[in-house]
Amino acid sequence: MRCLKTRVQHGNSVAVEGYLMTHWTDTQDWRQVMNRRRFLGLSLGASAGLAGVLSLQRPPAVHAQKRELNVLTTANYVPASDKKLAELAEEFGKQAGVTVKLDHLRSEQMPAKLAAEVTTQSGHDVVELDLMAAWLHQINLVDVSDIAAEVTKNLGDFYQFGRESAFVNGHWLGIPYFWISFPGSYRKDLFDQVGEKAPNTWEDLLRAGRKLKKIGHPVGIPISQSTDSVGSMLSILWSYGGKVMEADGTTVAINSKETADSVEFVKTLYNDTMEPEVLSWDNAGNNRFMTSGRGSWIQNPASHYISAKTSKLKVAEQIYFHQTPAGPVGRHTVVNLRSMGVWKFSKEVELGKALIRHLFQEERYIEYVKSSDNYNHPIFPKFEKHPVWEIDPKYEPFKTIGQYSHLYTWPAAPDPKAQIVIYNYVIANMYAKAVTGTPTKEAIAWAETEVKRIYEKS
Repeated sequence: MRCLKTRVQHGNSVAVEGYLMTHWTDTQDWRQVMNRRRFLGLSLGASAGLAGVLSLQRPPAVHAQKRELNVLTTANYVPASDKKLAELAEEFGKQAGVTVKLDHLRSEQMPAKLAAEVTTQSGHDVVELDLMAAWLHQINLVDVSDIAAEVTKNLGDFYQFGRESAFVNGHWLGIPYFWISFPGSYRKDLFDQVGEKAPNTWEDLLRAGRKLKKIGHPVGIPISQSTDSVGSMLSILWSYGGKVMEADGTTVAINSKETADSVEFVKTLYNDTMEPEVLSWDNAGNNRFMTSGRGSWIQNPASHYISAKTSKLKVAEQIYFHQTPAGPVGRHTVVNLRSMGVWKFSKEVELGKALIRHLFQEERYIEYVKSSDNYNHPIFPKFEKHPVWEIDPKYEPFKTIGQYSHLYTWPAAPDPKAQIVIYNYVIANMYAKAVTGTPTKEAIAWAETEVKRIYEKS
């Protein structure tokens, strides 16, 4: 008897290698099986809904014991990574004599799904926490400091940004298990064709992009409601000296000359080097753009390149990476983190913690990282010289990108309110408004109002 079931929620139910894999279509995702009125109440479009998560104090529901463990993660952009996770979970299930079910959702769906589970106090047992979700859902997450102590004893300390993401008010509420870098990626043959090198600065990208658009190969940066867009817009904002919050975490700082300079630059970059399609991209939009052969430059993890390699696309030969471009005040970019946490309302808390321990045994952990072709970077400095970093010579820029990578709240410390700003795409929407006709001052004033509203009401 199989002891693992895995479900990827964006299609119809199919059997894959003996396992049940449930897919939900884009037009009928998990939200449509919820009561319509309940879903509207949970919509992330209203920050009040997410803010309610911060103050929810409902005690955990009591469930009858059942030896089944339900796990929810983001669908990895490198499918081999999810396959390896399924293998490791199956191994654990056999050893523990339990059934492990894996569900994978698109990254855009995860915030609403986690909010729904908190509201109903039911759902999965072990959940993946992106960015600073551990701060947002701190009331409902199990303290896993005992696991953190064991993991760091065996594998060494986490990177500082890993600690900041999941160590909440003196307690580990998640165990960081990988991070994703956000470098620049370009078509070397196209840049050579227009006499340009990999852009060292954003101005270099503007100059090259103008030439590339003229030959039918535009630049592609999402300016849309996606976390990739938030990441790129923050990279530019920070490199121009702008910031959402002051380092004190209480003073809203988005309305500044530096922010205005960054907005004006993005307007020019959009008009001179991009096409309107970037305004509607999801997190896979830039991947498709690059692997199609049309794109000349994107800012993205290695998923598009790995996909092209795996599919043996000719374009893979010409895709390269470089350090994130610098701006007037330096080079900055985001770090995307994933942690594993356990809900307090789970009926299998100890079993969930046991699974996390299982995954962080060193040999298994390295297996998992390798399976992603190093899309999932090791979260431990101990592995900086590990062969996993030598999987592909094109990944050389990844080795040093961590030194100027920040959590999305930078320069402020992580905060649940900041996570709501991210989930509501306030920064991405500010730039989207500006490039589609809203005057720069008005777009920034709108963003300032939204940030203040979230911080005052949350």
